[in-house]
Amino acid sequence: MPTPISLSTGPGVVRAYGCRYITPPLKRLLAYTLLHNQQHNHSHRPRLPLFSTLSSFHLPPNLNRLLTGDCPFSGMERYWTGSTNNKNKAMVENLRRDGVITSKKVAEVMSTIDRALFVPDECPPYVDSPMPIGYNATISAPHMHATCLQLLQDNLQSGMHALDVGSGTGYLTACFALMVGSQGRVVGVEHIPELVVESIKNIEKSAAAPLLKEGALSIHVGDGRQGWPECAPYDAIHVGAAAPEIPKPLIDQLKPGGRMLIPVGNIFQDLKVVDKNQDGSINVRTETSVRYVPLTSREAQWQG
Repeated sequence: MPTPISLSTGPGVVRAYGCRYITPPLKRLLAYTLLHNQQHNHSHRPRLPLFSTLSSFHLPPNLNRLLTGDCPFSGMERYWTGSTNNKNKAMVENLRRDGVITSKKVAEVMSTIDRALFVPDECPPYVDSPMPIGYNATISAPHMHATCLQLLQDNLQSGMHALDVGSGTGYLTACFALMVGSQGRVVGVEHIPELVVESIKNIEKSAAAPLLKEGALSIHVGDGRQGWPECAPYDAIHVGAAAPEIPKPLIDQLKPGGRMLIPVGNIFQDLKVVDKNQDGSINVRTETSVRYVPLTSREAQWQG
């Protein structure tokens, strides 16, 4: 829900964007210009819908790759094209072809949990871009979800416990639940009550619904900076907003042998991989540069 910008277009290039931060994508601006021009000429040529225009519009490959992302330097959307456009499995297959998904398990889970159930109706669900979900928040881009699932997959084995801080509309939380199964435990924490209600409804329509009903998956209203101690310790913790520093309660709730993913920083942010050793010591490394909204209070988020 990403590496420094690369001009390479081959497999294995990871793009960092779509976490929970909204920036004006270049293609959207260019498409607006195209439509604006259409509306001001006197041709009788039929006007194309916005997303049809976007799907047929292509930048040169290297420029397209350079500008793809929601990192501090870019803000561009990538659109799936072709006969399988707007299909969940086609989205996953594209991520596999790009080298973003290399794990069979991650591919299976993302193919099973339909992203369309977690994206507002007015947004194209299978576009590899963040989408606004209201309340000054977004759902992360598909490649960002895939990246996080792969980084955490060893800590999302059957029977393990996972915490999703800033669970939003519930997509990644549902994916976690499928990975750990009915013997595991997944907790989502979101400080916007309306999003909690919405996420539960979304999950009830998804393949993770039985796990929600059984109690293996739950979503709660709360301050994610404090974690959710009732179900700690956690094998995996994912944080969907950027903290100035890693909150101590989250470190305390991470199980020895566990892993946490958290963006850290203010203007310039890095996705940190935090591993807790068996003796309780912590190793922290930087995975990539990213751009997220702040991990803050409900009031501050409402104010934007």
